[in-house]
Amino acid sequence: MITIRARAVEDNAQLVEIWQRSVRATHHFLTEENIAQLYPLVLNDYLPKVSVWVAEDHPGHPCGFIGLSGNKVEMLFIDAEQRGKGVGKALLAHAESLHDELQLDVNEQNPQASDFYRHYGFEITGRSALDSQGNPLPLLHMKLDKR
Repeated sequence: MITIRARAVEDNAQLVEIWQRSVRATHHFLTEENIAQLYPLVLNDYLPKVSVWVAEDHPGHPCGFIGLSGNKVEMLFIDAEQRGKGVGKALLAHAESLHDELQLDVNEQNPQASDFYRHYGFEITGRSALDSQGNPLPLLHMKLDKR
């Protein structure tokens, strides 16, 4: 059974490791150099700037997390070994319980993620040719209204 709780600062090291395993499993368009450059940013800049909810498959064992800035999903990462077991759905359902509408951006080059979000009920509302750092990594903008 998956439980969801608020992140504690002490979780950050485990969460960035989950991020790294998840990115390696799904973000095939990133190089190891890209991942190495992003690692300290995720740990020191991105995680502390958003409200993070942690999914645990048993107490003290995080298996995924979602980061929200208001109603925008800024990050959703599931440990590579836990993909397909309902962790992402549980985290999105938790975020949905907090907001009437959810928005997110997903890398167009990550079809597993965009398909997951579409299956959950998100709709594409737009596209950007560049990511938020100005890199040529196209983003799909998506929105989910309360059902």
